[in-house]
Amino acid sequence: MANENERGETAANLAERLEGTNTLLAEWAACATQNSPSLIERFEAMGYAVRGKSHDEVAEVLRRPPERA
Repeated sequence: MANENERGETAANLAERLEGTNTLLAEWAACATQNSPSLIERFEAMGYAVRGKSHDEVAEVLRRPPERA
């Protein structure tokens, strides 16, 4: 089909996979921030308001684009 890539995946399939990957990365990063003040500083510098938040709150913040530049 014309709307498929070389692996036969459609844009919808790729978007779904990307969303799943982003969720996994957000969870991993949220865990990593629990023991890494420097990682918290990096996320803050990138515009993610994670300082002082719980693991679940950090994961939620990281699932979305940064709030500030």
